[in-house]
Formats: sequence, C-alpha cells, structure tokens
Amino acid sequence: MNLHEYQSKRVFAEYGVPVPSGRVAATEAEAVAAARELPGPVWVVKAQVHAGGRGKGGGIKLCRSAGEVGKAAKSMLGTRLVTPQTDAAGLPIDIVYVESGSAIERELYLSLLLDRETSHHAFIASAAGGMNIEEVAEKHPERILRADIHPAAGLQSFQCRRLAYGLGLAGKQVEEFERVARALYKLFLERDLALVEVNPLIVTKGGALVALDAKINVESNALFRQPALMALRDPAQEDPMERRAAEHELSYVALGGDIACMVNGAGLAMATMDLIKLEGGEPANFLDVGGTATADRVTAAFQLILSNERARAILVNIFGGIVRCDVIAEGIIQAVRHVGVSLPVIVRLEGTNADKARKLLADSGLTITVAKDVADAAAKAVRLARRGARR
Repeated sequence: MNLHEYQSKRVFAEYGVPVPSGRVAATEAEAVAAARELPGPVWVVKAQVHAGGRGKGGGIKLCRSAGEVGKAAKSMLGTRLVTPQTDAAGLPIDIVYVESGSAIERELYLSLLLDRETSHHAFIASAAGGMNIEEVAEKHPERILRADIHPAAGLQSFQCRRLAYGLGLAGKQVEEFERVARALYKLFLERDLALVEVNPLIVTKGGALVALDAKINVESNALFRQPALMALRDPAQEDPMERRAAEHELSYVALGGDIACMVNGAGLAMATMDLIKLEGGEPANFLDVGGTATADRVTAAFQLILSNERARAILVNIFGGIVRCDVIAEGIIQAVRHVGVSLPVIVRLEGTNADKARKLLADSGLTITVAKDVADAAAKAVRLARRGARR
C-alpha cells in the first residue's frame, strides 16, 4: 500500500527526518491560505497521486505569489495526472500539497528496501538525485552506492559513513546523514515497510540535509499490524478492479490484453499467461483465486473479469490440489448461468475430482469449451478471442 507524499512526510517528521514546511489543500482557497501561512517567497504546488514522474506530467509547479499558488492548485484539482508511471487514463488529483520552496545546492537519492535474494535490507544511494534511478542504474551503474544490512547486526556507522562519503558529503553533513539513515531504518522496521524512498534528498545552500520528496510503500501482508497507516489508504488511487478483487480475497492485476484468466496459484497463473503469449494472444489480467476457492469466490471472479470491456474470452485453468475441481466446476456453472457470461469460456481442470468436474460441465447444457491440457486451453482461448467482438 502506497502513501501520498504529504502522508509520508508526516511519518518522516515523526521519526526526525527533516522535511520542508507544507500544507494540504483540496480547494483553490485552501491552497491560497496555505501559501499565506507558509514561509515564502517561493512555494511549490504538488499534485498528490501515487505515481512518480509528476514533474514531467505537469504535477509540480513553482509559484512566486499566493495568487499563483491558487491558480496552480485550481489547474490541477479535479483533473487526472498522466505520468511515465501511470497508464493513459492517469490518476485523479483530489488534493495538492503546498510547500515552502527550498534553496537547493545539490540533489541526492536515497532509498531503503528489502532485497529478497539476500534476505537483507539494503540502502541504495546516488549523487544523481532527482533523476530516474532506473535510468541512472542502467547508464551509469558506477554512480549507484549500496549498503547491505545484516539483520542480526543492524545498520552500522561505517556503512553510513561509506555512503555519505560516496555522496560527497563532508563534516557535519556525514553525522546528519547517519541520523537520517538511522531514522529511516527504524521507520522501515517499526512500520513494516516494503520501500522508503527520498528523491531527492537535498543539500541546501546552508549545508543541511532535507527530504524534498518522500515515498513510503507499506507491506500489504503486514497492514493488520499497522492500523494507523491503514487509515491513510486512498482507494481513489487504486485500480477499481484490483480493489474489488481484494474485497473477495482475490489476487488481481489488470493487464492490457483481451483473454481474461482465472487460475489458482500464482506460478500457474504466470505460466498460463506465458502460454497465451506463446500462442500469439495477450492476457487481460492476472487473477489468482487461491488454493481455497469456493463456488461463490469463483462467481465473484467471473463478475470481476466480465467488467473488463476488453475481454473477448475467459480461460479457466485450475489444478486441484487443496481445492477440489468439482467445486470450481460448480462455481463456473453458477457464474455462467447467473452472471450472464456472454464470452467464450475455456476450462482446463486437472487434479482432485477432475473427472467429476468435467462431467458436471458436460451435463450442464452450457456452452463451455473443455481443454485437454494447458497448451490446448491457451490455443483454444486465443482462437476464440479472435473470432469476433464481445457480444
């Protein structure tokens, strides 16, 4: 779960990470009032959306008067921001963050994440702050600094100094950098985070370090331990279909193709999508109904994938280990009869009670295509999806 910049900065401040003064505004009048309350003579108006690259999309504007702040806020609020990290529809701008301008001497990059390959936390830093860090890593890998933190030892002072010197910091800035790094590390552990990122971490003309931007991503599986952070969730920034899926305990990710997939198990779902692409098709989604799928959950899954207007066929691929294939078959029959499925449905069932499940489908009297294996299912789905428009 992502937090907005202004929410992340409030959390940063709780842990002693220095941030500029700012106010949230939902209207033009609130933005003007915020500018009058904050130190000037320069203010920055920032669209609050869960995406990077806001500056490239016109979501960050520098203003030199309260009136300009109001105009900037008015031009953003109620619109959708398209950035390199969003789709063509963009994300809604419901609030903006008005912040006092900063005297920037240098821009640095700093983030903390969990490296799942090493099972260590890792600080990533670069003197090329304010830039796309992926682009820096690709074109100038020598400019990327890294410190792996052993879970038993924790963050060490020598690691902080090594990063600070690598960023070109000196004197008291080295001590200040260690305070920031330790605060972020404590925040990461105590709040069950998946990512914390500061881009840029600036050095002001006075030599101080300030988090000019802030990004926090909370580990979704740990949200039950973080009610305060859970309360900061903004559903308007989430994909509506993914949000509906979560309500039914379904794992769903929207994609751009026209073959809707319903599979149990993430690995099998990935393999199914690979086979669809191998046959020349494009998956419309990733949908994992889980190992304990019920007929009601399968029905909910059908309702979800049918709401995707791009879908031209539905491929169901179930391996019955914990879940019984006949339960899935009952859910498919229930969905096709009561949800009003008008798309071709291709089903591959294997495992526990698979023969019983195939008989249920055959005796249902419904137009359901049963595949003999996964490759056959993918080939049939691609062929049927190409036959015509959605009915």
